Amino acid sequence: MDLIAARLNKVSPSQTIAISTKARALKAAGKDIISLSAGEPDFDTPQNIKDAAIRAIAEGQTKYTDVAGTLPLRRAVAERFRLDSGLDYTPDEIIVSTGGKQVIYNAMVATMNPGDEAIIPAPCWVSYPDIVALADGTPVIVPCPAETGFKLRAGDLEAAITPRTKWFFLNSPNNPTGAAYSAEDLRPICDVLLRHPDIWIFTDDIYDKLVYDGFVPATIVQVEPRLRDRTVTMNGVSKAYAMTGWRIGFSGAPAVLTRAMNKLQSQSTSGTCSISQAAALEALSGPQDFIGDMVQAYQGRRDLVVSMLNQAKGLRCQKPEGAFYVYPSLEDCLGKVSAGGTALVDDEAFVTALLEEEGVAAVHGAAFMFPGHFRISYATDTDSLREACARIQRFCAGLR
Repeated sequence: MDLIAARLNKVSPSQTIAISTKARALKAAGKDIISLSAGEPDFDTPQNIKDAAIRAIAEGQTKYTDVAGTLPLRRAVAERFRLDSGLDYTPDEIIVSTGGKQVIYNAMVATMNPGDEAIIPAPCWVSYPDIVALADGTPVIVPCPAETGFKLRAGDLEAAITPRTKWFFLNSPNNPTGAAYSAEDLRPICDVLLRHPDIWIFTDDIYDKLVYDGFVPATIVQVEPRLRDRTVTMNGVSKAYAMTGWRIGFSGAPAVLTRAMNKLQSQSTSGTCSISQAAALEALSGPQDFIGDMVQAYQGRRDLVVSMLNQAKGLRCQKPEGAFYVYPSLEDCLGKVSAGGTALVDDEAFVTALLEEEGVAAVHGAAFMFPGHFRISYATDTDSLREACARIQRFCAGLR
């Protein structure tokens, strides 16, 4: 009898975490490493949020909470949805989980049966297909090329739908490309979904506050309220509030699904950390001004990275609307040999050689179901980004 369950063979460890782990190991060994692989803000959690957590500890808020989250936090989440996107959710339609990833896992495990399909536009976050597979579902990857700005076309969505389609995922702004959808972009996608009333929608809006050049992001229910009764709108505090380690994600969804997710969560993690919930309450209901300061800093970094990467021989990099990633094409580098003698047979060989020869950690495009590219996070200081991009330029110039 095998010890390890067969379902675990359907997934692989997170490749973004694997690259970050390798970069840390090299750095610990004394190598000069600049890691641009992690999707984590380099800004510290704002002081008012940390103070709220300290107060919660001092006041003894250290007991179990409701599985779905404290009522004050769920009310604050509902109010944040209303203020930010005009979405109307009641507290019993809100669940707070241990990060956005658990929200996705809860939704999929609570609803997927063997043979059910989930449509996932690619490039996509590495965890979507694996979570679907763990839930006994089948991920259906729909490529969204650079020619469309890495955005899904309504016709491609329509073509991917089958009688087995149960879920459709949309991540905007997108990880790894930074591509973001406006209301105009979403309108034809919503029209397709209206024609298929059995499909549920999962919209991951975790980066929605990190947009640039005056871009106005939109979300599915905001554009088409008639889809509300079969949509999960997910968000959290990790990215916009620089709170990755606090592990708080949340969603608004019809009460019938939220109850099912709550039931599942009650038998897995139960409620999230009470202190983190107190901090998240302050994040959502307290001052929001610092987000604009972060966005301004990120925009300057984005412009620097895009400019320098487009000066690297063999790379082509689009300017994204949001998040804190760029996703340059390296196809013109494939088939060449690095200065250190590595044959660049694919994007994984490229990023491995880049790490070993120049000390720059990035993530290969195949990890995001879209090869021929690599992802760089510009959520780090400007001097490090400038040096990293100079090293990438040198690496590309040395290819033969």
